Amino acid sequence: MRIQHECLYCSKRLHGRTDKKYCDLHCKSAYQYQRSKESPERFYNKVDNQLKLNRKILKGYNKGGKVTVRSEVLLKLGFDPKFFTHYWKNKKGDVYLFVYEFGFFKIKEQGKEKYLLVKWQDYMV
Repeated sequence: MRIQHECLYCSKRLHGRTDKKYCDLHCKSAYQYQRSKESPERFYNKVDNQLKLNRKILKGYNKGGKVTVRSEVLLKLGFDPKFFTHYWKNKKGDVYLFVYEFGFFKIKEQGKEKYLLVKWQDYMV
């Protein structure tokens, strides 16, 4: 007796090999994509995605190498200052946090919280 098999994605009846799971490559790809969306996001992916977003935001606002931006502007775009790749301490003891080549330093100017954005320089090694 032969068991009837259906495509795991579209439920169409399958023809051919007995161990076949999908009717075509589209259904296989769509099924795998659907499963990955339903499974919880891995910690590595969360961190990597946040670092990429932080870098994109910092790069977008730091065109000249050094600029000051209100913190609320960056935070509204999804910037999270807890995610950074490394840091650099200047001679005054200020610690700049970096997301790859783009750095930020929290300051208070005229009673408002801001970030001083900088770009990595050779002397920072």
